[in-house]
Amino acid sequence: MAFNLSRRNLLAGAAGGAVATVAGCTTKSAAIAEEAGAFPAEAAAVDNPYLLGAPKGVALLSRNENPYGPAQSARDMIAYAASKGAYYTAQGATEKLLKMIADRHGVSPDHVALSTGSGEILSALALHYGPKGPIVAPRLFWDTTALYAKNLGMAEIQRVPLSAEMEIDLPAMEAAVTSETGAIQLCNPNNPTGLVTPGNVIRPAVRRMAAKAPVIVDEAYIELADDEAGTTCVPLVKEGLDVIVTRTFSKIYGMAGIRMGYLIAKPEIAQKVQSVVMSWTPSTSIAAAIGCYNDMDFINMSKGKIVECRDMVTATLDTLGMEYLPSQTNFVYFKSGKEANALQKAMADKMISVRGQYMDYNEWTRVSMGFVEDVEKFCKTLPDAVASI
Repeated sequence: MAFNLSRRNLLAGAAGGAVATVAGCTTKSAAIAEEAGAFPAEAAAVDNPYLLGAPKGVALLSRNENPYGPAQSARDMIAYAASKGAYYTAQGATEKLLKMIADRHGVSPDHVALSTGSGEILSALALHYGPKGPIVAPRLFWDTTALYAKNLGMAEIQRVPLSAEMEIDLPAMEAAVTSETGAIQLCNPNNPTGLVTPGNVIRPAVRRMAAKAPVIVDEAYIELADDEAGTTCVPLVKEGLDVIVTRTFSKIYGMAGIRMGYLIAKPEIAQKVQSVVMSWTPSTSIAAAIGCYNDMDFINMSKGKIVECRDMVTATLDTLGMEYLPSQTNFVYFKSGKEANALQKAMADKMISVRGQYMDYNEWTRVSMGFVEDVEKFCKTLPDAVASI
């Protein structure tokens, strides 16, 4: 049985026509790969329609969602908000969430802007800074939002190659920044590599780059880092630098379908972005975020499940002698020895969904951490899937 899963089609759709379908085995050229970006659109399912989550019987390991969410604390608030769905979100509720976020990070509420997921804020930032000059970024990162502005003719992405170890090459990025640069964008931990740049490495580089152009640091997976406090670039915001940190409730909080995100930046930047975000954050999103933001029992449980699955995957890869990158996220980027798109198809034939080729990195596959039983299925199936190609 064949299936396919769409991912962020609204943002990436304009690039989708430039590449072959990810279910095929076509190797993209570097130029075509950069036009499509790291996260091309996928065709929606037609033979097994579903509303939310995966089709029945499919191990969904192609998206970086936390299937254990939302937390009960979020669900209770969603139910409450639904019962009051006739009303617009009260300003008091928005102010409460802004204060909760600000208190955790040691800033004032006017340093925070809210949006429907960090993707909306990142898109707004790309639209704002893109016309000022190129967006300097690693060659492989979550580029969908930068491409959103590029596809509208409002930005260009200046991609800097990764290091030989697949890490973000910060010295090369610094060298690429000029007076003509519109903004710099980083993702830490990076997606799809899963690699984290330690705070003592990224912060000095960001500090220097921020003296030349605004630096956007996408920290969607920061709660999964081994040392969140020591890794985040929020301290640079507190220094008053031109640094913008984005966060999301889509990952560790398990709220990808509910849509809630925020940025932390200087008040003038936060106010500007808040005034130009493209939609009103739903009351259900605000309520859910208030309910679960400080639910550390859920956060710790989720992180424990993710680490358990990640260890299971890396142990399997070690046994099979496959190369992989050390992840501090809820996914692992690995080399099976086969084309990524071919492995994706072989896995799909066995009702397991993994990601196919990113850009022209045709040897690398990304597998996300889903339910434990689904990850177990992946680990048991991987040898046969590889052998079948």
